[in-house]
Amino acid sequence: MTVPAFITTFLSAKCPDSGPIGEHEDLVDKGVLNSMHFVELLYLIEAELETELSLDDVTADDLRTIAAIRDRFFPEPA
Repeated sequence: MTVPAFITTFLSAKCPDSGPIGEHEDLVDKGVLNSMHFVELLYLIEAELETELSLDDVTADDLRTIAAIRDRFFPEPA
């Protein structure tokens, strides 16, 4: 599965000193995401999907790793 480029670009910009980020690395533990970044990332995902996401439908685990973001918001079509 492919990770949308805007996600890796966003994460690299928020924490340029973190080095390469693995798909399954915890973005909070690695120091890449904080609560403000979560909100920014959600806005970017909404823009990419051209839809509004309800905060009731999104959990912190949905944004915890690059793989989780990809699987939750950008799954490959069946």
